[in-house]
Amino acid sequence: MGSLNNSAGKGSSASRGSRTKRVASSAMLACLALIFSYVEAIIPFSVGIPGVKLGIANLVILIALYELSPGYALAINVIRILVAGLLFNGLFGALYSLAGGLLSFLVMWGLKKTGLFSMTGVSMAGGVAHNMGQLLIASAIVANLKMFLYFPILMFSGLASGIAIGIVSQIIYQRVPKNLFR
Repeated sequence: MGSLNNSAGKGSSASRGSRTKRVASSAMLACLALIFSYVEAIIPFSVGIPGVKLGIANLVILIALYELSPGYALAINVIRILVAGLLFNGLFGALYSLAGGLLSFLVMWGLKKTGLFSMTGVSMAGGVAHNMGQLLIASAIVANLKMFLYFPILMFSGLASGIAIGIVSQIIYQRVPKNLFR
């Protein structure tokens, strides 16, 4: 009976160590995503079009989605959105970002699960979905569907930034040691 307790203890200790490493990696990635959000807040990447951002924090979310479980990636995304939104954009900025970020994450997770899309394809869809989520919440708050007249511009910017972020994410993903997160 003593050997059963020892072997069970070793197994649970190993799984706790693995879980601890994933939690620590998630915290590190959430901090990195927050830093990227800060960089984007102080150095605007937009081309003079309101609401257009590169979305460099999504690099981290894509890596987390492919390297960690969807639950960890979602937690990283929500933490980053709430903290960055409240620090840099205020309550409404956090609300818009949360709506866009959650829709974007669900779309990216669903497309990744199919196995039919590259990381760049997943990122492109995420960029468009993020803009759609923000427009949905904006039209609900303002109670005006004319907000969707802005969607073609946001769709194009979401595609362009999604391609850029997807390509960079793929390069990073190929170079990051796979045992870093496990």
